[in-house]
Amino acid sequence: MLEINKRYVVDENQNTIAVQIPLDDFNKIEEVIENFGLAKLMEETDDDELLSVEEAYSYYQSLKNNNVES
Repeated sequence: MLEINKRYVVDENQNTIAVQIPLDDFNKIEEVIENFGLAKLMEETDDDELLSVEEAYSYYQSLKNNNVES
């Protein structure tokens, strides 16, 4: 399990209002979330039709051309 070093920020009444974490911990959390999202996307597309190399290249080129024209 990822250990997160955190500091609590409190207001004048000692109510917790925020949490501070080191940047390295934040980057690790962000990577875990991105990997989870990518894994979910891969699961969702398991049944999608696969493109041949030529079809994939053609599709990529069309996306690239559309972005250049925008």
